[in-house]
Amino acid sequence: MAGAGRLTVGGALPPAVAEVRNAVRASLAGLAPGELVLAACSGGPDSLALAAALAFVAPRAGLRAGAVTVDHGLQAGSAEHAAQVALTLRGLGLDPVLAVAVTVAGPGGPEAAARDARYAALEKAAADHGAAAVLLGHTLDDQAETVLLGLARGSGARSLAGMPPRRGVFARPLLGLRRPVTAAACAALGLRPWADPHNADRRFARVRARLDALPALEAALGPGIAEALARTAGQLRDDADLLDEIAAAERGRGATPLAADSLAGLPGAVRTRVLRSAALAAGCPAGSLTAAHIARVAELVTHWHGQRGVDLPGGVRAARRSGAVVFDGPATAADPAAS
Repeated sequence: MAGAGRLTVGGALPPAVAEVRNAVRASLAGLAPGELVLAACSGGPDSLALAAALAFVAPRAGLRAGAVTVDHGLQAGSAEHAAQVALTLRGLGLDPVLAVAVTVAGPGGPEAAARDARYAALEKAAADHGAAAVLLGHTLDDQAETVLLGLARGSGARSLAGMPPRRGVFARPLLGLRRPVTAAACAALGLRPWADPHNADRRFARVRARLDALPALEAALGPGIAEALARTAGQLRDDADLLDEIAAAERGRGATPLAADSLAGLPGAVRTRVLRSAALAAGCPAGSLTAAHIARVAELVTHWHGQRGVDLPGGVRAARRSGAVVFDGPATAADPAAS
């Protein structure tokens, strides 16, 4: 993985480099001068192009730019790879550059566990260093895969809304760009991205969506499937955000917000969100809690006939007691008021 080389396209800035820089520049708007922004970088083409763009754009916007690379410890030589990525990032002029090792364990399979560990490490890095934002390298292609996987699972609007451009400390500047753009930007800058072998391993559902499902849809239905899926995510996000706000207000209302009579009077789209929120608060891992789980919990309200409770991911159990839906799990055991 080499450092950035000189741009030599007839003296003009290569279009791919300009696209990535413009996307990053837009994501930094509104930050105060002197604030720190971190790029999460695995060494792949998307995150490497992102980090290089941040290194260029941030100083010109009066901002400080650093980076974080996370070693998941899932492959032989992962520590050495993380050290090499960190060296490349420092060569781009980023400071601080953090190489963080995590332990991947927990519910939801290896993909979900690795994601949870990575996000926790990035949040901690941001908090420890006072970063105003952490930039993630997800592209339009990643967004399309996320929506397609949500469709395959039969997920609701929140899952089909895909990844938001911003949530908390995280920002995704590249959601409007395709992967070939980031690869071309790396090539123009003389950067050699890392090819993660996991990205070709069909044991993972996302890899099968990328290598098999999306190309098959393009072949059968014509080009533009990825863009259409990404547009679908954007169109659903505002609706999902509004419904989530209504559900949060309902859950916070009254002494017994999960009273079955109250829940029965809510529109179905709001009721399921109230129940999902309560399940997450009780300790259900978000990546493992499906629409089918929540549909079974909702039957404790809509089709109550004295049935037993519903077992949910993360050791959580939903049941109807004394006219209310209650959730027992790790979080409620620690805090009885949580449900």
